[in-house]
Amino acid sequence: MESISTDAWVLPSAARQPSRAELVRERFSFAPLAADEVLVAPLFGCLEGNMLHALQRDPIDICQVRREDAVVLGNAGVVAVQRTGSNVTRFSEGDVCLLFANGVPDDAGYPIKIMGYDAPGTMGVLAKSMKLQERQLIRIPPASPYSLEQWAAFSLRYVSAWANWRVAYACWKSQRAETPPAETIVCAWGGGVSFAQVALAQRIGCRVMMIASGRERLQLLERSGIEAIERGDPDDAAFEEHMLAELTRRTAGRGVSIFIDNIGSPVQQITLKALAREGVMTTCGWKRGMRAHIARAIECLSRHIHVHTHFANMQEALDAVEFAEQQGWMPPQPERIWTWEQIPQMFSDYAQGKIRTYFPVFSVNSPAQIGLLR
Repeated sequence: MESISTDAWVLPSAARQPSRAELVRERFSFAPLAADEVLVAPLFGCLEGNMLHALQRDPIDICQVRREDAVVLGNAGVVAVQRTGSNVTRFSEGDVCLLFANGVPDDAGYPIKIMGYDAPGTMGVLAKSMKLQERQLIRIPPASPYSLEQWAAFSLRYVSAWANWRVAYACWKSQRAETPPAETIVCAWGGGVSFAQVALAQRIGCRVMMIASGRERLQLLERSGIEAIERGDPDDAAFEEHMLAELTRRTAGRGVSIFIDNIGSPVQQITLKALAREGVMTTCGWKRGMRAHIARAIECLSRHIHVHTHFANMQEALDAVEFAEQQGWMPPQPERIWTWEQIPQMFSDYAQGKIRTYFPVFSVNSPAQIGLLR
């Protein structure tokens, strides 16, 4: 059978593009559908941190790791099924689905590698057509009141948030079973996953706060009923002292019960110092600092629990979708949708901190163009 060819924005290998990596628009070819695979048309995608890491070739060069000349990025989005392999039973042409980006799972179903990132032979939504395995799709609930753009933003960040929060809260309760949610203080450094987790904590009655910068983000927190803490300048010599004083004041000296830190080493010492006794520091990734340095004795004496998770297994994803549909736990409707042609500029603006939304959503194919009604 002949290979499939599509229009795509690709990340070229360092051999092809030895200078700073940039997306290149070209025809991208991939093998015909296997029996358990599905051909889909991406509708909307959401720019994720791992896509920027890939473009920066940091911490790894995924083209080199995958031994591929070019990679199509993008593991968050909504797609429409175009064609199915002979063994596919759960999906049919026209079904509209979330991507489930678990590329290579372990024996518990948790991802070892991520689709559209470091999993070899996989591709993402930066293509007009893409193929994936049947297990990498979740059907969007029929007649959902939420837009496809919202579900695109939900697909990676909110599923990651659900899986990480499930473990973090269980760890907190393992030592503080008697502490009610109303006395559980949850704080997070700003980001889309963190926003989703804080919103989950809010729904069970925890006191929630989030550290963020920029008028738009602070206003989003206020509209969402989340206590907003303005971050200030991390390069300021007094930054740590100021943040710790602010967190001490807001927690009346008790410290933060569960601190969500997806930034990493630039702020981790503040996170640890601000934790309550038996507090939980939880993360499912990093933004600026990958390596962690801790004083083990102090962490032991304080009975701190450190939680590290990586995306989710299928049951967690299904539970997250069901909860979202029933409880309205969803990202806000995007105010802007970047077009297919604007995708490289979106990457550049995001890297430079010019994009203020936590959920940059872009369009790949118009639903109307492929026969779907909006």
